[in-house]
Amino acid sequence: MKKFWNSTRRWLPGVLISLVVIVLVLWLVGPGRLVNAFRGADYRLILLALLTSWTWLAVRGIVWRTLLRNKASYKQVFSTLCEGYMLNNFLPLRLGELGRAFLLGRKASLPFMEVLSTIVIERALDVAFTVIVLLLSVPFVVGATSAKQLAILIGIVVVVGLVVLYWLARNPDRALGVFNRLTARWPKVQDLGGRFLAPLFSGLAILTDGWLFLRALLWMTLNWILGVAQFYITVLAFFPHAPFAWAMFGLSGAALAGAIPSAPGGVGVYEAGFVAALTLVSHDSASSLAIAIITHVFNYAMTGALGGYFLSTEGETLMSVYRQLRRRQEGDLPPARPS
Repeated sequence: MKKFWNSTRRWLPGVLISLVVIVLVLWLVGPGRLVNAFRGADYRLILLALLTSWTWLAVRGIVWRTLLRNKASYKQVFSTLCEGYMLNNFLPLRLGELGRAFLLGRKASLPFMEVLSTIVIERALDVAFTVIVLLLSVPFVVGATSAKQLAILIGIVVVVGLVVLYWLARNPDRALGVFNRLTARWPKVQDLGGRFLAPLFSGLAILTDGWLFLRALLWMTLNWILGVAQFYITVLAFFPHAPFAWAMFGLSGAALAGAIPSAPGGVGVYEAGFVAALTLVSHDSASSLAIAIITHVFNYAMTGALGGYFLSTEGETLMSVYRQLRRRQEGDLPPARPS
Protein backbone atom coordinates (compact mmCIF):
# COMPACT_ATOMS: atom_id res chain seq x y z
CA MET A 1 0.00 0.00 0.00
CA LYS A 2 2.87 2.35 0.79
CA LYS A 3 4.44 1.74 -2.63
CA PHE A 4 1.06 2.23 -4.31
CA TRP A 5 0.44 5.50 -2.46
CA ASN A 6 3.91 6.82 -3.29
CA SER A 7 3.29 6.05 -6.95
CA THR A 8 -0.18 7.58 -6.86
CA ARG A 9 1.09 10.82 -5.34
CA ARG A 10 3.27 11.36 -8.41
CA TRP A 11 0.54 11.11 -11.05
CA LEU A 12 -2.69 11.96 -9.19
CA PRO A 13 -2.18 15.77 -9.08
CA GLY A 14 -1.79 15.87 -12.87
CA VAL A 15 -4.95 13.82 -13.39
CA LEU A 16 -6.91 16.11 -11.05
CA ILE A 17 -5.63 19.19 -12.89
CA SER A 18 -6.74 17.69 -16.21
CA LEU A 19 -10.21 16.85 -14.88
CA VAL A 20 -10.70 20.35 -13.48
CA VAL A 21 -9.52 21.95 -16.73
CA ILE A 22 -11.76 19.72 -18.87
CA VAL A 23 -14.85 20.55 -16.81
CA LEU A 24 -14.00 24.27 -16.82
CA VAL A 25 -13.42 24.45 -20.58
CA LEU A 26 -16.60 22.52 -21.41
CA TRP A 27 -18.57 24.72 -19.01
CA LEU A 28 -17.24 27.92 -20.56
CA VAL A 29 -17.77 26.76 -24.15
CA GLY A 30 -21.00 24.82 -23.76
CA PRO A 31 -21.67 21.35 -25.24
CA GLY A 32 -24.32 22.73 -27.64
CA ARG A 33 -21.98 25.28 -29.20
CA LEU A 34 -19.28 22.63 -29.49
CA VAL A 35 -21.64 20.28 -31.40
CA ASN A 36 -22.61 23.12 -33.77
CA ALA A 37 -18.94 23.86 -34.40
CA PHE A 38 -18.33 20.26 -35.43
CA ARG A 39 -21.36 20.34 -37.72
CA GLY A 40 -20.09 23.41 -39.56
CA ALA A 41 -16.58 22.08 -40.25
CA ASP A 42 -15.19 21.25 -43.69
CA TYR A 43 -14.30 17.59 -43.27
CA ARG A 44 -12.46 17.45 -46.58
CA LEU A 45 -9.76 19.66 -45.05
CA ILE A 46 -9.78 17.62 -41.85
CA LEU A 47 -9.21 14.46 -43.90
CA LEU A 48 -6.37 16.20 -45.78
CA ALA A 49 -4.74 17.16 -42.46
CA LEU A 50 -5.03 13.56 -41.29
CA LEU A 51 -3.52 12.16 -44.49
CA THR A 52 -0.54 14.53 -44.31
CA SER A 53 0.08 14.08 -40.58
CA TRP A 54 2.47 11.16 -41.13
CA THR A 55 4.98 13.47 -42.86
CA TRP A 56 5.59 15.33 -39.57
CA LEU A 57 6.33 12.06 -37.78
CA ALA A 58 8.60 10.84 -40.60
CA VAL A 59 10.71 14.01 -40.49
CA ARG A 60 10.84 13.91 -36.68
CA GLY A 61 12.44 10.49 -37.04
CA ILE A 62 15.17 12.06 -39.20
CA VAL A 63 15.69 14.78 -36.56
CA TRP A 64 16.21 12.26 -33.79
CA ARG A 65 18.45 10.02 -35.88
CA THR A 66 20.62 13.04 -36.71
CA LEU A 67 20.90 13.90 -33.01
CA LEU A 68 21.94 10.27 -32.44
CA ARG A 69 24.69 10.79 -35.05
CA ASN A 70 23.19 7.98 -37.13
CA LYS A 71 24.17 5.33 -34.56
CA ALA A 72 20.86 3.57 -35.15
CA SER A 73 19.00 2.73 -38.35
CA TYR A 74 16.07 4.87 -39.43
CA LYS A 75 13.71 1.91 -38.95
CA GLN A 76 14.88 1.49 -35.35
CA VAL A 77 14.55 5.21 -34.67
CA PHE A 78 11.15 5.65 -36.33
CA SER A 79 9.59 2.61 -34.66
CA THR A 80 10.90 3.68 -31.26
CA LEU A 81 9.69 7.24 -31.79
CA CYS A 82 6.15 6.00 -32.45
CA GLU A 83 6.33 3.70 -29.43
CA GLY A 84 7.56 6.52 -27.19
CA TYR A 85 4.81 8.90 -28.25
CA MET A 86 2.22 6.20 -27.65
CA LEU A 87 3.66 5.58 -24.17
CA ASN A 88 3.48 9.31 -23.42
CA ASN A 89 -0.19 9.32 -24.40
CA PHE A 90 -1.12 6.51 -22.03
CA LEU A 91 1.45 6.47 -19.21
CA PRO A 92 1.89 9.14 -16.51
CA LEU A 93 4.89 11.38 -15.82
CA ARG A 94 5.99 11.45 -19.49
CA LEU A 95 7.42 7.96 -19.13
CA GLY A 96 7.40 7.75 -22.90
CA GLU A 97 10.66 9.71 -23.00
CA LEU A 98 12.33 7.17 -20.72
CA GLY A 99 10.65 4.44 -22.73
CA ARG A 100 12.17 5.78 -25.93
CA ALA A 101 15.66 5.77 -24.43
CA PHE A 102 15.17 2.28 -22.99
CA LEU A 103 13.70 0.71 -26.14
CA LEU A 104 16.14 2.25 -28.62
CA GLY A 105 19.08 1.51 -26.36
CA ARG A 106 18.06 -2.13 -26.42
CA LYS A 107 17.45 -2.26 -30.18
CA ALA A 108 20.63 -0.46 -31.23
CA SER A 109 22.87 -1.55 -28.31
CA LEU A 110 23.35 2.04 -27.14
CA PRO A 111 23.75 3.23 -23.52
CA PHE A 112 20.49 4.39 -21.99
CA MET A 113 21.89 7.77 -20.90
CA GLU A 114 23.44 8.45 -24.31
CA VAL A 115 20.06 8.03 -25.96
CA LEU A 116 18.30 10.00 -23.23
CA SER A 117 20.67 12.95 -23.71
CA THR A 118 19.58 13.25 -27.35
CA ILE A 119 15.95 13.34 -26.22
CA VAL A 120 16.83 16.16 -23.81
CA ILE A 121 18.39 18.12 -26.70
CA GLU A 122 15.35 17.39 -28.90
CA ARG A 123 12.95 18.67 -26.25
CA ALA A 124 15.08 21.77 -25.63
CA LEU A 125 14.97 22.53 -29.36
CA ASP A 126 11.19 22.01 -29.34
CA VAL A 127 10.82 24.62 -26.61
CA ALA A 128 13.13 26.98 -28.52
CA PHE A 129 11.04 26.61 -31.70
CA THR A 130 7.85 27.09 -29.69
CA VAL A 131 9.23 30.43 -28.49
CA ILE A 132 10.25 31.42 -32.03
CA VAL A 133 6.84 30.54 -33.48
CA LEU A 134 5.09 32.43 -30.67
CA LEU A 135 7.24 35.53 -31.15
CA LEU A 136 6.65 35.47 -34.91
CA SER A 137 2.87 35.29 -34.44
CA VAL A 138 2.53 37.85 -31.62
CA PRO A 139 2.67 40.95 -33.93
CA PHE A 140 -0.48 39.69 -35.64
CA VAL A 141 -2.38 39.15 -32.38
CA VAL A 142 -4.00 42.04 -30.54
CA GLY A 143 -3.59 41.91 -26.76
CA ALA A 144 -0.80 39.31 -26.71
CA THR A 145 1.80 41.45 -24.94
CA SER A 146 1.95 39.13 -21.94
CA ALA A 147 2.49 36.16 -24.27
CA LYS A 148 5.49 37.93 -25.81
CA GLN A 149 6.99 38.57 -22.37
CA LEU A 150 6.48 34.93 -21.40
CA ALA A 151 8.08 33.75 -24.66
CA ILE A 152 11.13 35.95 -24.09
CA LEU A 153 11.51 34.64 -20.54
CA ILE A 154 11.24 31.01 -21.66
CA GLY A 155 13.65 31.74 -24.51
CA ILE A 156 16.26 33.02 -22.08
CA VAL A 157 15.90 29.88 -19.95
CA VAL A 158 16.27 27.66 -23.03
CA VAL A 159 19.38 29.50 -24.23
CA VAL A 160 20.96 29.21 -20.77
CA GLY A 161 20.12 25.51 -20.70
CA LEU A 162 21.65 24.88 -24.13
CA VAL A 163 24.79 26.81 -23.12
CA VAL A 164 25.12 24.58 -20.04
CA LEU A 165 24.66 21.44 -22.16
CA TYR A 166 27.26 22.74 -24.62
CA TRP A 167 29.74 23.35 -21.80
CA LEU A 168 29.17 19.83 -20.48
CA ALA A 169 29.71 18.40 -23.97
CA ARG A 170 32.93 20.39 -24.41
CA ASN A 171 34.29 19.73 -20.92
CA PRO A 172 33.23 16.21 -19.87
CA ASP A 173 36.39 15.57 -17.83
CA ARG A 174 36.05 18.82 -15.87
CA ALA A 175 32.35 18.12 -15.27
CA LEU A 176 33.15 14.61 -14.02
CA GLY A 177 35.84 16.07 -11.77
CA VAL A 178 33.38 18.51 -10.23
CA PHE A 179 30.87 15.71 -9.72
CA ASN A 180 33.47 13.48 -8.07
CA ARG A 181 34.52 16.24 -5.67
CA LEU A 182 30.92 16.98 -4.70
CA THR A 183 30.09 13.30 -4.12
CA ALA A 184 33.36 12.23 -2.45
CA ARG A 185 31.51 11.48 0.81
CA TRP A 186 29.01 9.18 -0.91
CA PRO A 187 30.93 6.45 -2.81
CA LYS A 188 27.79 4.70 -4.02
CA VAL A 189 26.38 7.92 -5.47
CA GLN A 190 29.75 8.68 -7.06
CA ASP A 191 29.95 5.24 -8.64
CA LEU A 192 26.37 5.33 -9.92
CA GLY A 193 26.71 8.87 -11.26
CA GLY A 194 30.00 8.09 -12.94
CA ARG A 195 28.46 5.20 -14.86
CA PHE A 196 25.62 7.41 -16.06
CA LEU A 197 27.49 10.63 -16.83
CA ALA A 198 30.00 9.24 -19.33
CA PRO A 199 27.34 8.04 -21.83
CA LEU A 200 25.30 11.18 -21.13
CA PHE A 201 28.20 13.37 -22.25
CA SER A 202 28.68 11.12 -25.28
CA GLY A 203 25.13 11.85 -26.37
CA LEU A 204 25.66 15.59 -25.91
CA ALA A 205 28.69 15.50 -28.23
CA ILE A 206 26.55 16.51 -31.21
CA LEU A 207 26.48 20.03 -29.76
CA THR A 208 30.22 20.29 -30.47
CA ASP A 209 29.89 19.09 -34.09
CA GLY A 210 28.81 22.27 -35.88
CA TRP A 211 27.86 20.72 -39.23
CA LEU A 212 25.93 17.82 -37.73
CA PHE A 213 24.08 20.08 -35.30
CA LEU A 214 23.23 22.46 -38.16
CA ARG A 215 21.72 19.52 -40.06
CA ALA A 216 19.61 18.68 -37.01
CA LEU A 217 18.44 22.30 -36.81
CA LEU A 218 17.50 22.33 -40.50
CA TRP A 219 15.51 19.10 -40.15
CA MET A 220 13.85 20.45 -36.99
CA THR A 221 12.92 23.64 -38.86
CA LEU A 222 11.27 21.59 -41.60
CA ASN A 223 9.54 19.49 -38.95
CA TRP A 224 8.01 22.56 -37.34
CA ILE A 225 6.98 24.04 -40.69
CA LEU A 226 5.12 20.82 -41.47
CA GLY A 227 3.54 20.80 -38.02
CA VAL A 228 2.24 24.35 -38.28
CA ALA A 229 1.06 23.75 -41.87
CA GLN A 230 -0.93 20.70 -40.79
CA PHE A 231 -2.41 22.74 -37.95
CA TYR A 232 -3.33 25.49 -40.41
CA ILE A 233 -5.23 23.06 -42.65
CA THR A 234 -7.33 22.02 -39.64
CA VAL A 235 -7.89 25.65 -38.65
CA LEU A 236 -9.12 26.42 -42.19
CA ALA A 237 -11.73 23.66 -41.82
CA PHE A 238 -13.42 25.83 -39.17
CA PHE A 239 -12.20 29.33 -40.11
CA PRO A 240 -11.99 29.46 -43.96
CA HIS A 241 -10.38 32.92 -44.01
CA ALA A 242 -8.02 32.51 -41.06
CA PRO A 243 -4.48 33.92 -41.52
CA PHE A 244 -1.50 31.60 -41.09
CA ALA A 245 -0.55 33.40 -37.86
CA TRP A 246 -3.62 31.91 -36.14
CA ALA A 247 -2.21 28.40 -36.48
CA MET A 248 1.20 29.58 -35.24
CA PHE A 249 -0.28 31.28 -32.18
CA GLY A 250 -2.63 28.40 -31.35
CA LEU A 251 0.05 25.74 -31.72
CA SER A 252 2.53 27.62 -29.53
CA GLY A 253 -0.17 28.13 -26.88
CA ALA A 254 -0.92 24.40 -26.84
CA ALA A 255 2.79 23.55 -26.69
CA LEU A 256 3.44 25.86 -23.74
CA ALA A 257 0.41 24.50 -21.90
CA GLY A 258 1.96 21.04 -22.21
CA ALA A 259 4.45 22.01 -19.50
CA ILE A 260 1.62 22.05 -16.93
CA PRO A 261 1.25 18.81 -14.91
CA SER A 262 -1.62 16.81 -16.34
CA ALA A 263 -2.99 13.40 -17.18
CA PRO A 264 -1.05 11.35 -19.79
CA GLY A 265 -0.95 12.97 -23.20
CA GLY A 266 -1.63 16.44 -21.82
CA VAL A 267 -5.37 15.78 -21.86
CA GLY A 268 -7.24 18.93 -20.84
CA VAL A 269 -4.27 21.30 -20.58
CA TYR A 270 -3.50 20.90 -24.31
CA GLU A 271 -7.08 21.85 -25.19
CA ALA A 272 -7.12 24.71 -22.68
CA GLY A 273 -3.87 26.19 -24.02
CA PHE A 274 -5.03 25.97 -27.62
CA VAL A 275 -8.50 27.35 -26.88
CA ALA A 276 -7.09 30.26 -24.86
CA ALA A 277 -4.69 31.21 -27.67
CA LEU A 278 -7.00 30.72 -30.67
CA THR A 279 -10.02 32.32 -29.00
CA LEU A 280 -7.95 35.46 -28.49
CA VAL A 281 -7.70 35.89 -32.27
CA SER A 282 -10.90 34.24 -33.49
CA HIS A 283 -13.33 35.14 -30.66
CA ASP A 284 -14.93 31.71 -31.19
CA SER A 285 -14.16 29.40 -28.29
CA ALA A 286 -16.41 26.58 -29.57
CA SER A 287 -14.61 26.20 -32.91
CA SER A 288 -11.27 26.61 -31.16
CA LEU A 289 -12.10 23.73 -28.82
CA ALA A 290 -13.30 21.60 -31.74
CA ILE A 291 -9.94 22.11 -33.49
CA ALA A 292 -8.06 21.24 -30.31
CA ILE A 293 -10.06 18.03 -29.87
CA ILE A 294 -9.58 16.95 -33.49
CA THR A 295 -5.81 17.56 -33.51
CA HIS A 296 -5.43 15.76 -30.19
CA VAL A 297 -7.47 12.80 -31.43
CA PHE A 298 -5.29 12.73 -34.57
CA ASN A 299 -2.22 12.45 -32.39
CA TYR A 300 -3.68 9.65 -30.25
CA ALA A 301 -4.92 7.73 -33.29
CA MET A 302 -1.70 7.97 -35.31
CA THR A 303 0.80 7.29 -32.54
CA GLY A 304 -1.49 4.69 -30.96
CA ALA A 305 -1.83 2.72 -34.19
CA LEU A 306 1.84 2.94 -35.21
CA GLY A 307 3.23 2.56 -31.70
CA GLY A 308 0.98 -0.38 -30.94
CA TYR A 309 1.92 -2.06 -34.21
CA PHE A 310 5.66 -1.70 -33.63
CA LEU A 311 5.40 -2.88 -30.02
CA SER A 312 3.42 -5.95 -31.07
CA THR A 313 5.98 -6.89 -33.74
CA GLU A 314 8.64 -6.75 -31.02
CA GLY A 315 6.63 -8.97 -28.70
CA GLU A 316 5.86 -6.13 -26.29
CA THR A 317 2.72 -4.53 -24.88
CA LEU A 318 2.06 -1.17 -23.27
CA MET A 319 1.96 -2.70 -19.78
CA SER A 320 5.04 -4.86 -20.31
CA VAL A 321 7.10 -1.79 -21.21
CA TYR A 322 5.64 0.08 -18.24
CA ARG A 323 6.63 -2.74 -15.88
CA GLN A 324 10.15 -2.82 -17.34
CA LEU A 325 10.51 0.93 -16.86
CA ARG A 326 9.34 0.66 -13.25
CA ARG A 327 11.80 -2.17 -12.63
CA ARG A 328 14.56 -0.11 -14.17
CA GLN A 329 13.74 2.78 -11.83
CA GLU A 330 13.92 0.35 -8.92
CA GLY A 331 17.27 -1.01 -10.17
CA ASP A 332 15.98 -4.54 -10.77
CA LEU A 333 15.97 -4.82 -14.54
CA PRO A 334 17.43 -7.95 -16.15
CA PRO A 335 20.01 -7.68 -18.91
CA ALA A 336 18.74 -6.35 -22.23
CA ARG A 337 17.78 -8.83 -24.89
CA PRO A 338 20.06 -9.06 -27.93
CA SER A 339 19.20 -6.74 -30.81
